[in-house]
Amino acid sequence: MNWHEIDQKAKQWIYEAGERIRQSFQQKLVVEAKSGPNDLVTNIDREVEHFFWENIRKTFPEHSILGEEGSGHELKSLDGIVWIIDPIDGTMNFVHQKRNFCISVAVFADGVGQIGLIYDVVRDEMYHAIRGNGAYLNKTELPPLQKKTIEESIIGLNASWLVENRRIDPAILSPLVKRLRGTRSFGSAALEFAYVAAGKLDGYITMRLAPWDFAAGLILVDEVGGVTTTLDGKPVDLLKKQSIFTANQTIHQQIIEEYIKGKI
Repeated sequence: MNWHEIDQKAKQWIYEAGERIRQSFQQKLVVEAKSGPNDLVTNIDREVEHFFWENIRKTFPEHSILGEEGSGHELKSLDGIVWIIDPIDGTMNFVHQKRNFCISVAVFADGVGQIGLIYDVVRDEMYHAIRGNGAYLNKTELPPLQKKTIEESIIGLNASWLVENRRIDPAILSPLVKRLRGTRSFGSAALEFAYVAAGKLDGYITMRLAPWDFAAGLILVDEVGGVTTTLDGKPVDLLKKQSIFTANQTIHQQIIEEYIKGKI
């Protein structure tokens, strides 16, 4: 399989989709709520996903597609070559801010991540990786993640998990937050994965991510020596939603052992 050829095609489509999204800034969006008022989808999300679906189907008809907005296939396994696509990750930011969102595209072969692409549309920043070839921000290779102590670390963490919620007892993470140098929340899981890969964040913790939220980021983080697991340290499943923790190796195990293990 020529992964470089697939990578170049995917990047071409992402840049084209990014231009479509930028042009939409002057248009009136059609915004709908899916599972609730905080789970939004727009006409642009659907148009961009359909754009990828059409191009992949014509160019690589033997490949399967898993997309957030319903385009693609109903998959029960990751056998063969599978594209996992989020046309706009951070739709709420897209609707309200016109920034802090991205296009996320991953390509897996028999369950192994081969290509990870996260494109920050507004900043024109492409985080990209081909398995075994390192990770890059545009043309600059990202260095291996550096060792950090918890006290030196900044973690991506939504404040929702520090107050009463349905997913996790806030008493579990509150002591960790007090020990960290700081926390941030950008509202786009894929971008936060990219920031971990680039060393802009030292880790990212969140609940109930879908595969398209983290598939590309998982590949990027792996290429720079980071670790991605479920919140309790188990391997991730690319076919279901789960709570995710990605970080550099030095703090990943320490945080699980000292703050999470046996508590969730």
